[in-house]
Amino acid sequence: MSEETVNIHDAKTRLSQLVARAEKGERITIARGGKPVAELGPTRKRKRQALPAEDPLLNLDTFSVDGPGGTQSNEDIDRTLYGGACGLSRYVGSVRID
Repeated sequence: MSEETVNIHDAKTRLSQLVARAEKGERITIARGGKPVAELGPTRKRKRQALPAEDPLLNLDTFSVDGPGGTQSNEDIDRTLYGGACGLSRYVGSVRID
């Protein structure tokens, strides 16, 4: 892709156009008094972080049971899944839905 140098005033005036060009992969150098001070360009692609193999959400069959789940409180569920308290149960009392 091509590269262009623009002064700050011009960059402020045409910012939307310059950002659109950067999204397409172009790099634009922004200068003050003829000296480069910043660069506008496409962002780096972020890699998605994979869940660890031991994450409970990947191993739901380990925690599933046949029939009703019983009378476990939120704290019991947190302990089973995460080894301690987490989630909303830290902030509110146990919630039972009958």
